[in-house]
Amino acid sequence: MIIELIKSVIFGIVEGITEWLPISSTGHMILLKRFLSLDVSADFWEVYLVVIQLGAILAVCTVYFKKLNFLLYTKNKEKFNKSINIWKRVIVGCIPAAVIGFLLDDFLDKHFYNFPTVALMLIIYGILFIIVENYVSNKNAKCNEITTMSYKLALYIGLFQVLALIPGTSRSGATILGALIIGTNRTVAAEFTFYLAVPVMAGASLLKLVKFGFDFSGSEIAILLTGMIVAYIVSIIAIKFLLSYIKKHDFKPFGVYRIALGLILLLYYFLTIR
Repeated sequence: MIIELIKSVIFGIVEGITEWLPISSTGHMILLKRFLSLDVSADFWEVYLVVIQLGAILAVCTVYFKKLNFLLYTKNKEKFNKSINIWKRVIVGCIPAAVIGFLLDDFLDKHFYNFPTVALMLIIYGILFIIVENYVSNKNAKCNEITTMSYKLALYIGLFQVLALIPGTSRSGATILGALIIGTNRTVAAEFTFYLAVPVMAGASLLKLVKFGFDFSGSEIAILLTGMIVAYIVSIIAIKFLLSYIKKHDFKPFGVYRIALGLILLLYYFLTIR
């Protein structure tokens, strides 16, 4: 049991780092499982892979508590409306992924949660990050504040988020790329990505729990809670790091990392697995 809890700590660290950096959390979790698998059932693993993200969601709610919690401003109309406006745009942006994810959840699990898909998506989107950064480097952003973002723009970014239903893509990576292409600055792209994660990931976790049921053993509950708590702590650090990083740097290094990791994984796959 102690060994499984230690493994869950490791998974929580990986989840906390990779959920918010545009390098694919699901992809890294699938890859980590190949080398360090939890001694649990296949059904529980599917639940764990998604529910552990609740820790990451709580991190967003913690970091952006004042911006997202409109109930704090019942006596301050300006701040109340500003917080509500953020949520309106988040809801619009979540619609595409919520609908398509619900309809295709089982199909995607069956056909795309595999080693080659993850490796290829890492490479493809790594290349796209470099291309997009070169494209936007000399352009002025059209949107520098989420509260002034049009609903059409929010919906378009949400459509890019749909791409992240393929493991290895990265939910944050797909939405950040989309936001940059459409015309937001890097800070808005990153923050809106964080906000979109709250309802999307919470919904995905709830869907998995409903399908699995809530009949967990004591050891399974311990494994889940350990992963979630660690993911929460590490996510706060990762979010603050990324926000600080993008003030002076672009996303190209993440693109290079993705390409390098994807190539290594493809080589490993063809030499040892195929």
